[in-house]
Amino acid sequence: MNITRIFALVIFSVILNLTTGISFAQKKTTEPGAQELADKLSNPVSNIISVPFQNNTVWGIGPNNGVQNVLNFQPVIPLKITKGLSMINRIVLPIIAQFNVTGLGESQNALSDLQYSIFFAPKSSFIWGIGPIFSIPTATNTNTGSGKFSIGPTGVFLYKKTGLTIGVLLNQFWSVGGDPDRGNQTQAYLQPFISHSWKSGGGVSLTGEITQNWKVKRTQSYINVMFQGITKLGKLPVQLVVGPRIPLTALPELKGYFGIRAALVLVL
Repeated sequence: MNITRIFALVIFSVILNLTTGISFAQKKTTEPGAQELADKLSNPVSNIISVPFQNNTVWGIGPNNGVQNVLNFQPVIPLKITKGLSMINRIVLPIIAQFNVTGLGESQNALSDLQYSIFFAPKSSFIWGIGPIFSIPTATNTNTGSGKFSIGPTGVFLYKKTGLTIGVLLNQFWSVGGDPDRGNQTQAYLQPFISHSWKSGGGVSLTGEITQNWKVKRTQSYINVMFQGITKLGKLPVQLVVGPRIPLTALPELKGYFGIRAALVLVL
Protein backbone atom coordinates (compact mmCIF):
# COMPACT_ATOMS: atom_id res chain seq x y z
CA MET A 1 0.00 0.00 0.00
CA ASN A 2 2.88 2.35 0.74
CA ILE A 3 4.43 1.77 -2.71
CA THR A 4 1.01 2.60 -4.18
CA ARG A 5 1.10 5.93 -2.38
CA ILE A 6 4.49 6.71 -3.91
CA PHE A 7 3.29 6.00 -7.43
CA ALA A 8 0.22 8.09 -6.68
CA LEU A 9 2.55 10.98 -5.82
CA VAL A 10 4.34 10.54 -9.14
CA ILE A 11 1.00 10.55 -11.00
CA PHE A 12 -0.03 13.66 -9.05
CA SER A 13 3.12 15.44 -10.23
CA VAL A 14 2.30 14.59 -13.85
CA ILE A 15 -1.29 15.81 -13.42
CA LEU A 16 0.05 19.01 -11.87
CA ASN A 17 2.23 19.44 -14.93
CA LEU A 18 -0.69 18.99 -17.33
CA THR A 19 -3.24 21.12 -15.48
CA THR A 20 -1.16 24.11 -14.33
CA GLY A 21 1.39 24.52 -17.07
CA ILE A 22 4.28 23.69 -14.75
CA SER A 23 6.72 21.70 -16.86
CA PHE A 24 9.22 19.05 -15.97
CA ALA A 25 12.62 20.64 -15.50
CA GLN A 26 14.08 17.97 -17.74
CA LYS A 27 15.23 19.28 -21.14
CA LYS A 28 13.55 17.69 -24.15
CA THR A 29 16.28 18.54 -26.65
CA THR A 30 19.20 16.36 -27.65
CA GLU A 31 20.12 13.39 -25.51
CA PRO A 32 23.04 14.20 -23.16
CA GLY A 33 26.37 12.46 -23.62
CA ALA A 34 27.52 9.76 -21.19
CA GLN A 35 29.75 12.07 -19.13
CA GLU A 36 27.11 14.82 -19.01
CA LEU A 37 24.55 12.29 -17.82
CA ALA A 38 26.94 10.95 -15.16
CA ASP A 39 27.56 14.49 -13.93
CA LYS A 40 23.83 15.21 -13.77
CA LEU A 41 23.21 12.05 -11.74
CA SER A 42 25.85 13.15 -9.20
CA ASN A 43 23.88 16.38 -8.67
CA PRO A 44 20.92 15.92 -6.25
CA VAL A 45 19.10 18.96 -7.73
CA SER A 46 19.69 18.16 -11.40
CA ASN A 47 16.97 18.63 -14.03
CA ILE A 48 16.52 14.96 -14.96
CA ILE A 49 13.94 12.43 -13.77
CA SER A 50 15.64 9.38 -12.27
CA VAL A 51 14.53 6.29 -10.37
CA PRO A 52 17.39 4.80 -8.32
CA PHE A 53 17.13 1.41 -6.66
CA GLN A 54 19.95 1.48 -4.10
CA ASN A 55 20.80 -1.66 -2.13
CA ASN A 56 22.94 -1.58 1.04
CA THR A 57 24.08 -4.77 2.78
CA VAL A 58 26.05 -4.71 6.04
CA TRP A 59 27.43 -7.77 7.85
CA GLY A 60 28.60 -8.35 11.41
CA ILE A 61 26.15 -6.05 13.19
CA GLY A 62 26.26 -6.13 16.98
CA PRO A 63 27.11 -8.98 19.35
CA ASN A 64 25.03 -11.52 17.37
CA ASN A 65 26.90 -10.92 14.09
CA GLY A 66 23.70 -9.76 12.41
CA VAL A 67 23.17 -8.88 8.77
CA GLN A 68 21.00 -6.10 7.40
CA ASN A 69 19.88 -5.43 3.83
CA VAL A 70 18.24 -2.11 2.97
CA LEU A 71 16.80 -1.54 -0.50
CA ASN A 72 16.07 2.17 -1.03
CA PHE A 73 13.48 3.06 -3.65
CA GLN A 74 14.23 6.75 -4.26
CA PRO A 75 12.69 8.47 -7.30
CA VAL A 76 13.72 12.05 -8.09
CA ILE A 77 11.19 14.23 -9.92
CA PRO A 78 12.13 17.79 -10.96
CA LEU A 79 9.44 20.35 -11.79
CA LYS A 80 10.05 23.74 -13.35
CA ILE A 81 8.18 26.42 -11.37
CA THR A 82 9.46 29.45 -13.29
CA LYS A 83 12.21 30.04 -15.85
CA GLY A 84 14.73 30.50 -13.06
CA LEU A 85 13.37 28.19 -10.32
CA SER A 86 12.92 24.41 -10.12
CA MET A 87 11.31 22.24 -7.46
CA ILE A 88 13.10 18.91 -6.95
CA ASN A 89 10.99 16.18 -5.34
CA ARG A 90 13.03 13.39 -3.76
CA ILE A 91 11.48 10.31 -2.13
CA VAL A 92 13.33 7.63 -0.17
CA LEU A 93 11.47 4.50 0.92
CA PRO A 94 13.70 1.87 2.62
CA ILE A 95 12.70 -1.79 2.44
CA ILE A 96 14.53 -3.66 5.22
CA ALA A 97 15.41 -7.33 5.64
CA GLN A 98 17.56 -8.14 8.68
CA PHE A 99 18.54 -11.12 10.82
CA ASN A 100 20.15 -11.29 14.29
CA VAL A 101 20.13 -7.48 14.56
CA THR A 102 17.45 -6.97 17.22
CA GLY A 103 18.21 -10.27 18.98
CA LEU A 104 19.62 -13.74 18.42
CA GLY A 105 17.40 -15.64 15.97
CA GLU A 106 15.13 -12.61 15.37
CA SER A 107 14.39 -11.34 11.87
CA GLN A 108 12.41 -8.52 10.32
CA ASN A 109 11.24 -8.00 6.75
CA ALA A 110 9.44 -4.69 6.59
CA LEU A 111 9.17 -1.17 5.25
CA SER A 112 10.87 1.67 7.09
CA ASP A 113 9.78 5.32 7.33
CA LEU A 114 9.38 7.22 4.06
CA GLN A 115 11.33 10.46 3.68
CA TYR A 116 10.10 13.11 1.26
CA SER A 117 12.36 16.07 0.49
CA ILE A 118 11.55 19.17 -1.56
CA PHE A 119 14.40 21.33 -2.84
CA PHE A 120 13.70 24.75 -4.35
CA ALA A 121 16.69 25.28 -6.62
CA PRO A 122 17.25 28.64 -8.37
CA LYS A 123 19.21 28.89 -11.58
CA SER A 124 22.62 30.30 -10.63
CA SER A 125 26.35 29.76 -11.14
CA PHE A 126 26.60 28.23 -7.66
CA ILE A 127 24.26 25.23 -7.45
CA TRP A 128 22.10 24.96 -4.35
CA GLY A 129 18.63 24.05 -3.18
CA ILE A 130 16.73 24.31 0.10
CA GLY A 131 13.31 23.25 1.34
CA PRO A 132 11.44 21.01 3.78
CA ILE A 133 11.90 17.33 4.56
CA PHE A 134 9.15 15.07 5.91
CA SER A 135 9.61 11.74 7.67
CA ILE A 136 6.38 9.77 7.38
CA PRO A 137 5.80 6.72 9.64
CA THR A 138 5.21 4.09 6.96
CA ALA A 139 7.21 1.37 8.78
CA THR A 140 5.41 -1.96 9.03
CA ASN A 141 7.47 -3.15 12.01
CA THR A 142 8.28 -1.26 15.23
CA ASN A 143 11.95 -2.24 14.86
CA THR A 144 12.30 -0.62 11.41
CA GLY A 145 10.77 2.80 12.00
CA SER A 146 10.27 5.62 14.47
CA GLY A 147 6.47 5.63 14.64
CA LYS A 148 6.62 9.43 14.42
CA PHE A 149 5.73 12.04 11.82
CA SER A 150 8.63 14.50 11.58
CA ILE A 151 9.45 17.67 9.67
CA GLY A 152 12.42 19.98 9.27
CA PRO A 153 14.71 21.79 6.80
CA THR A 154 16.97 20.25 4.18
CA GLY A 155 19.54 21.67 1.79
CA VAL A 156 22.15 20.79 -0.80
CA PHE A 157 25.11 22.92 -1.90
CA LEU A 158 27.64 21.96 -4.55
CA TYR A 159 30.37 23.01 -6.96
CA LYS A 160 30.27 21.42 -10.38
CA LYS A 161 32.25 21.43 -13.60
CA THR A 162 32.67 18.85 -16.35
CA GLY A 163 33.90 15.66 -14.74
CA LEU A 164 33.87 16.93 -11.15
CA THR A 165 31.14 17.42 -8.53
CA ILE A 166 31.82 18.41 -4.91
CA GLY A 167 29.04 19.09 -2.47
CA VAL A 168 27.14 18.42 0.72
CA LEU A 169 23.56 17.41 1.52
CA LEU A 170 22.12 17.92 5.00
CA ASN A 171 18.85 17.85 6.89
CA GLN A 172 17.43 18.07 10.39
CA PHE A 173 13.97 17.05 11.50
CA TRP A 174 11.89 16.98 14.67
CA SER A 175 8.84 14.84 15.44
CA VAL A 176 5.51 16.66 15.50
CA GLY A 177 3.07 13.75 15.76
CA GLY A 178 2.64 10.01 15.67
CA ASP A 179 2.70 7.31 18.34
CA PRO A 180 2.93 9.09 21.74
CA ASP A 181 4.48 5.98 23.31
CA ARG A 182 7.54 6.15 21.01
CA GLY A 183 8.92 9.40 22.42
CA ASN A 184 10.03 12.52 20.57
CA GLN A 185 12.50 12.32 17.70
CA THR A 186 15.19 14.79 16.68
CA GLN A 187 17.72 13.70 14.10
CA ALA A 188 20.30 15.27 11.78
CA TYR A 189 21.92 13.90 8.63
CA LEU A 190 25.08 15.09 6.85
CA GLN A 191 26.35 13.75 3.52
CA PRO A 192 29.50 15.27 1.98
CA PHE A 193 30.36 13.90 -1.46
CA ILE A 194 32.84 14.17 -4.31
CA SER A 195 32.46 12.54 -7.72
CA HIS A 196 34.70 12.31 -10.78
CA SER A 197 33.56 11.13 -14.21
CA TRP A 198 35.17 10.32 -17.56
CA LYS A 199 33.93 10.84 -21.12
CA SER A 200 32.82 7.21 -21.22
CA GLY A 201 30.33 7.88 -18.41
CA GLY A 202 32.35 5.82 -15.97
CA GLY A 203 33.38 7.39 -12.71
CA VAL A 204 34.28 7.10 -9.06
CA SER A 205 32.79 8.82 -6.03
CA LEU A 206 33.49 9.16 -2.33
CA THR A 207 30.57 9.79 0.00
CA GLY A 208 30.35 10.21 3.76
CA GLU A 209 27.14 9.67 5.75
CA ILE A 210 26.66 10.86 9.31
CA THR A 211 23.35 10.38 11.15
CA GLN A 212 23.03 12.01 14.57
CA ASN A 213 20.13 11.11 16.85
CA TRP A 214 20.14 13.97 19.37
CA LYS A 215 17.50 12.36 21.61
CA VAL A 216 19.56 9.29 22.52
CA LYS A 217 22.97 10.84 21.67
CA ARG A 218 23.69 8.23 19.02
CA THR A 219 25.98 8.77 16.02
CA GLN A 220 26.17 6.39 13.06
CA SER A 221 28.52 7.03 10.15
CA TYR A 222 29.71 5.38 6.95
CA ILE A 223 32.13 5.96 4.08
CA ASN A 224 31.09 4.77 0.62
CA VAL A 225 33.59 4.35 -2.23
CA MET A 226 31.57 3.88 -5.41
CA PHE A 227 32.44 2.92 -8.97
CA GLN A 228 29.82 3.73 -11.58
CA GLY A 229 29.17 3.41 -15.29
CA ILE A 230 26.54 4.43 -17.85
CA THR A 231 24.89 1.92 -20.18
CA LYS A 232 21.47 1.32 -21.74
CA LEU A 233 18.60 -1.12 -21.34
CA GLY A 234 17.16 -0.93 -24.83
CA LYS A 235 16.82 2.83 -25.35
CA LEU A 236 16.64 3.61 -21.63
CA PRO A 237 19.85 5.07 -20.12
CA VAL A 238 20.83 3.48 -16.82
CA GLN A 239 23.65 3.93 -14.34
CA LEU A 240 25.19 0.97 -12.52
CA VAL A 241 26.94 1.60 -9.19
CA VAL A 242 28.86 -0.69 -6.84
CA GLY A 243 31.44 -0.38 -4.09
CA PRO A 244 32.28 -0.92 -0.41
CA ARG A 245 30.18 0.64 2.36
CA ILE A 246 32.44 0.96 5.38
CA PRO A 247 30.90 1.42 8.87
CA LEU A 248 32.86 3.92 10.98
CA THR A 249 30.96 4.76 14.16
CA ALA A 250 27.84 3.41 15.87
CA LEU A 251 26.70 1.97 19.16
CA PRO A 252 28.19 -1.53 19.67
CA GLU A 253 24.80 -3.19 19.13
CA LEU A 254 24.37 -1.40 15.77
CA LYS A 255 27.86 -1.30 14.26
CA GLY A 256 28.75 -3.71 11.47
CA TYR A 257 32.20 -4.60 10.22
CA PHE A 258 31.73 -4.36 6.43
CA GLY A 259 29.13 -3.57 3.79
CA ILE A 260 28.49 -3.30 0.06
CA ARG A 261 26.36 -0.77 -1.83
CA ALA A 262 25.01 -1.47 -5.31
CA ALA A 263 22.55 0.61 -7.29
CA LEU A 264 20.60 0.62 -10.53
CA VAL A 265 19.52 4.10 -11.64
CA LEU A 266 16.87 4.41 -14.37
CA VAL A 267 17.00 7.73 -16.23
CA LEU A 268 13.59 8.78 -17.58
